[in-house]
Amino acid sequence: MIRVLLAEDPGMTRGALAHLLGMERDIEVVAQVGRGDEIVSAALTTSPDVALLDIGLPGRNGLEAAADLRDEVPGCRVLILTTFARPGYLQRAEEAGAAGFLLKDGPVEELAEAIRRVLAGESVIDPVLAAAALGAGANPLTAREREVLAAASDGASAAGIAATLHLSEDTVRRHLSSATGKTGTRDHGEAARAARRNDWL
Repeated sequence: MIRVLLAEDPGMTRGALAHLLGMERDIEVVAQVGRGDEIVSAALTTSPDVALLDIGLPGRNGLEAAADLRDEVPGCRVLILTTFARPGYLQRAEEAGAAGFLLKDGPVEELAEAIRRVLAGESVIDPVLAAAALGAGANPLTAREREVLAAASDGASAAGIAATLHLSEDTVRRHLSSATGKTGTRDHGEAARAARRNDWL
């Protein structure tokens, strides 16, 4: 049996999906959680083969939780589920170590087959998402630039960002300047907004 952890925010959706997957002859849902910050502990307790993670989870989003699983439970393969075909999400999911990325509007049979494929070592990407990602181009921001911009998005000063991220102010200013140039904006506030619009953060 393929052991699956399911992380989905709405309880009714989570229960329905668990029921449908449980009807597959070779799939067993061994854990269900509604928050991203519950995923690692549930995985450590139940040892799933595959984790299905919604992006929009409270506590910790699915992309962050995927990176946590990569580091804490490396034997667990991750499939990201989303309602929206946002190309920036795909690159971030790959960086977090996800083996697959699917839209939620497909039939459960396709999801079950994707679970089997990622467990077999394949990568599974929804074709709509793949096409959108190719059309949008790659995320131009480095991981550190994204981190600094995310910290700047609430109006924090360079000194405040430096203290939060344990960096020097010069390093923060350099990353902010680089991100501003790459996004074609006038200041780091605009850069953060542009990056969020493009799903780069």
